[in-house]
Amino acid sequence: MAAKRSGAPSKRSQRISERPQPVEEPRSEPPLSRERIVATAVELLDALGVDGLTMRRLADCLGSGVMSLYWHVDNKEDVFDLALDSVLEYRGPPQIVQSQDWRGEVVHMLEDWRASMLRHPWSAFLLPRRALGPNILSRLELLSKTLSRAGVADADLNVAIWSLWNYLMGATMTRVSFDLSDDDRAAAQQRLEHLSERYPTIERSRLLLDDDWDGAFLKGLGFLLDGLSPKY
Repeated sequence: MAAKRSGAPSKRSQRISERPQPVEEPRSEPPLSRERIVATAVELLDALGVDGLTMRRLADCLGSGVMSLYWHVDNKEDVFDLALDSVLEYRGPPQIVQSQDWRGEVVHMLEDWRASMLRHPWSAFLLPRRALGPNILSRLELLSKTLSRAGVADADLNVAIWSLWNYLMGATMTRVSFDLSDDDRAAAQQRLEHLSERYPTIERSRLLLDDDWDGAFLKGLGFLLDGLSPKY
């Protein structure tokens, strides 16, 4: 009997090798959804600001085509509205605050609102010119209800709400925009000292060196709430 050549495969091994081998599936991104689009849009806005968000860049970050986005959102303006509302969700105060008076509840609401916008600075500039989504409307409803329960008359309620809104937005946008370094502020204050005859009060108060943003916000809010307190 002739010996088999050592290099020749057997018929069995040929049959095994001819079977189709399993192909490892490439890892794919999670399915595209409105939630993923909004979450990624928030990340882009945090990193690049309002001007950095484009539908092309958003699609690239999601690993999809631009046209695929329009199955879930209407357009870029819709993305802005959804992203803005998503970062302003209000989960309510802790139990300890709920037991306090109406002033404590209002302070907590507005502090939380301001903190949310400071975490996402672009939101402070988008909010005044966007559609009001359900999370923002819920905040306004809770604020209105709290003030009404405190005794603010219906005729004064809108004025109270807009006064608090204007204070909140102004304080937040000023904080976001005021990006002078400590050295820049010190130099500005030093220049002001040479002009003390013209600007004696703000020079004496050292206005340009005051960086207690949180303290100023709370104290100013207290002034507003003093004016809103019902007079018995």
